[in-house]
Amino acid sequence: MTETLIRGADRILTMDDARLELSGADILIRDGKIVALGQGLDTTGEVVSATGCVVTPGLVNTHHHLYQSLTRAVPGGQDALLFGWLRTLYPIWERFGPEEVYVSALTGLAELALSGCTMTSDHLYLYPNGARLDDTIAAAREIGLRFHPTRGAMSIGESAGGLPPDSLVEREPAILEDMIRVVDAFHDPSEGAMVRVGLAPCSPFSVSRELMRDAALLARDKGVMLHTHLAENDEDVAYSLATFGCRPGQYAEDLGWTGADVWHAHCVKLDGQEIDLFARSGTGVAHCPCSNCRLGSGIAPVRAMRDAGVKVGLGVDGSASNDSGNLVLEARQAMLLQRVARGADAMSAREALEIATRGGADVLGRPDCGRLAPGKRADIAVWDVSGVESAGSWDPAALLLAGPTRVRDLFVDGRAVVRDHQMATVSLSSILARQTALATALMG
Repeated sequence: MTETLIRGADRILTMDDARLELSGADILIRDGKIVALGQGLDTTGEVVSATGCVVTPGLVNTHHHLYQSLTRAVPGGQDALLFGWLRTLYPIWERFGPEEVYVSALTGLAELALSGCTMTSDHLYLYPNGARLDDTIAAAREIGLRFHPTRGAMSIGESAGGLPPDSLVEREPAILEDMIRVVDAFHDPSEGAMVRVGLAPCSPFSVSRELMRDAALLARDKGVMLHTHLAENDEDVAYSLATFGCRPGQYAEDLGWTGADVWHAHCVKLDGQEIDLFARSGTGVAHCPCSNCRLGSGIAPVRAMRDAGVKVGLGVDGSASNDSGNLVLEARQAMLLQRVARGADAMSAREALEIATRGGADVLGRPDCGRLAPGKRADIAVWDVSGVESAGSWDPAALLLAGPTRVRDLFVDGRAVVRDHQMATVSLSSILARQTALATALMG
């Protein structure tokens, strides 16, 4: 039995069902779970002082492309819309291999952890030169984050009218075969699982209708979740109307891509009927505000989604279309964009933090995470609010208005991943040296 006591937090934002907030309180962790919250708790194990700190559930990232951390701010793609940006990056990505995928995942996961993230999904949809989903899973185990990798895929190359070069697409029978392999090898359906695998054909414009349908059938057979990009921008919607004769939401529904076991990335251009469809069916959305801004895709109707009852979480998206993987900054951006679109009262700091924690956990089908309550997993972020970022704040719990963007301590399943603002599980300097060397080689 291992115990840790987080003692004397200035404020604990539990994000439990009652949205309880505690002052001057403790959290007792035992064997990866939260045992108790309250004042005056004791332990025979380690004590972590949280004086001067706000404690929240660990943040949850519902959409990422970890491999892209090797291609930030690439010239030629910095000012392009989505399709042009992809055409710039594909020739670089086709030179990747297992080492690039593994090291870029280490870098991206460490960046997430330092921003308070305890659980992340990843959408890996290209596998050049022998790279496999296994490479990212190995990186997540080394960093120590709870991981929801998805086996993505592209099957329609340029010669068949698709966007990606033919060298980056796969045969659909081979895709389905490897989907079965990774689910059988790595998916853990149990409560508290550290790895769960999903199936994620890249997008309606990079795979066939048949693969979308077959992946949905396979996912239901295996009991795993489904993920893809949907309605990301005007080009995306125009492609769907021209190619499929319907809007993206209808296309998704026709192929079995709605339901509580499905979440879609972006959804910037969902209309009212599609929002109602997602609400009725329990379909989730990964909102990626910084990437949507960077690519000029627009402002997703998150206020309308939330009001309709759609499950919404946050995603940093790939580092090549965001250039950052800081999830607390993503939450702040989500709040600000809804205010730009709908007014200053459109989204509070606490609601945005809720989306970043329990909202994301619910999108990923993880009610055991994303909130601080007895019996839940001990995924906990400790934020030091005694620094300059919060100086003068009348409400230190309003982290997204005036708070740090780097976590002081981070616990995943009760294990320390960040201590005193530094990675506790890996040598970050060694990872960054490898990252720099690989990025430099790609530039050559």
